[in-house]
Amino acid sequence: MTDDAAAAPTCLARPLPGPDENGIGCAAARGVDGRPLHAAALKFFWGPMDCGKSTMALQMNYNHARQGRRGLVTTRIDRSLGPQVTSRIGLAHSAVEVTDSLDLRTLVRDTWAEGVRVDYLICDEASFYNVEHVEQMAELVDGYDVDVYAFGLATDFRSCLFPAAQRLFELADEVARIQIEVLCWCGREGLLNARVVDGRVVREGAQVVIGDTADTADVRYQVLCRRHYRSGDLGPRS
Repeated sequence: MTDDAAAAPTCLARPLPGPDENGIGCAAARGVDGRPLHAAALKFFWGPMDCGKSTMALQMNYNHARQGRRGLVTTRIDRSLGPQVTSRIGLAHSAVEVTDSLDLRTLVRDTWAEGVRVDYLICDEASFYNVEHVEQMAELVDGYDVDVYAFGLATDFRSCLFPAAQRLFELADEVARIQIEVLCWCGREGLLNARVVDGRVVREGAQVVIGDTADTADVRYQVLCRRHYRSGDLGPRS
């Protein structure tokens, strides 16, 4: 098989009759899930920790599956440290772990080769993906008519954009901030994710370090307003 052939997506569409058949043109062609072909989109939903990103990802997967669509759920460095998407309110779903070597296009093609349809991808913790993965998401949308819904943080503990999040801001058809409000300890809206070690906000270190929001964690994260993020004030409970 040539590289070009390997890159070509398997056609799983059922186009409606063409212009010579009942006068319906190719613009009316629809995929097996009933949605118009070439209507797929890349959407990025972002927000600080605790705003419900994973919960929304699981809800979206449920809603699409309920309407007969088939999708894949992927994640990277989930808080459970396992190949699943988990939320802090107790929801969970098995997922494909995204590694540096995983090609999302190959994942979809291999699934198609097994006779399983893929209409969409749910990509949780997308800020931890590589930039190459984001490029692959865009190609799945444009070349394969697969919807991609990405969920993740925008900025890291230094208040700098994650590379993958930056690329999603640049490429996504739609970018939406998740509207569930997270509050700083002072009552203002929480905007930034502070990394806390030994009771202090740290501003140096690896961009990705696994932690939690629980006070007992060795490395924990706390959402702060900009004022208290900049001052490093974790509030009276710290």
